[in-house]
Amino acid sequence: MEKKNIDWSNLGFGYMETDKRYVATYKDGKWDEGKLISDSYITMSECACVLQYAQTIFEGMKAYTTQDGRTVVFRPDLNAKRFADSARRMEMPVLSEEQYIDSIKQVVKANEAYVPPYGTGATLYLRPYMFGINPVIGVKPATEFQYRVFATPVGPYFKGGAKPITIKVSDYDRAAPRGTGNIKAGLNYAMSLHAIVEAHEQGFDENMYLDPQTRRKVEETGGANFLFITKDNKVVTPKSDSILPSVTRRSLMYVAKEYLGLETEEREVYFDEIKDFAECGLCGTAAVISPVGKINDHGKEICLPSGMEKMGPITQKLYETLTGIQMGLVEAPEGWICEIK
Repeated sequence: MEKKNIDWSNLGFGYMETDKRYVATYKDGKWDEGKLISDSYITMSECACVLQYAQTIFEGMKAYTTQDGRTVVFRPDLNAKRFADSARRMEMPVLSEEQYIDSIKQVVKANEAYVPPYGTGATLYLRPYMFGINPVIGVKPATEFQYRVFATPVGPYFKGGAKPITIKVSDYDRAAPRGTGNIKAGLNYAMSLHAIVEAHEQGFDENMYLDPQTRRKVEETGGANFLFITKDNKVVTPKSDSILPSVTRRSLMYVAKEYLGLETEEREVYFDEIKDFAECGLCGTAAVISPVGKINDHGKEICLPSGMEKMGPITQKLYETLTGIQMGLVEAPEGWICEIK
């Protein structure tokens, strides 16, 4: 497959229209077979449920070119399961895992010329999403839905390497107790927009959200889970019913235990503990791991021993091992890599 004439090494993390996208429609109680289309625009009623009541969910994932030239997608089965969980919580029809994975394969294959070459640091970002499309004026779920997948080539999230960031403790709540924090609904991200703009205006890179019930426990940021490394090299991640079950975070915890031989623990993490950790990182699809150097608690700075110059040593090993698996440099656990043929 001949690649598009794109300056891969200078791609930003933004949208670039590609040739094909996938669309499937749910109507009269069932999904159609779905198909690839060329038109990137969506036509809907002004009263569509998604526009009135934000009935929409999404996923984020990537396709890569491995060292030996294969095109692969990382753990799409986990994204499919999370997408189904999100649909159930939002009163939306569940798309089968088979159709979800098939749609991903079709979109990557149809846009393979946009999958960046190995070694450029760029990837093909995939955005599966579903929304209620029929007119709804009373507060109730839609009865008709569209499921779509588009692809866009993106550069590395951090140009020039991942430098540690500074985050602040937010005064806002990201999700309510027993709310929708554990699913990937668009409304969760809408809730974080004001807080992230405010954080940027104050000179911070991200927010640290505490649990809304007690405001004593660490939850996550607006779009990533936390990983902490103790001074004796244990990898700890917060446990909460309102945290999104990140595919990247779960993969990193497996890598820590099975590849690096480190002790791992998923548990409630109290804010008071942070000063005792050696390293901190934010994990998600876009950046894999973003190292955190400082946490600002209303003017009081907590400086991680790993510093502001580079990733901490354990965070670096986790990052290198997981990206090595994704790029074919490190042997992957069974079922983690889905090859596009």
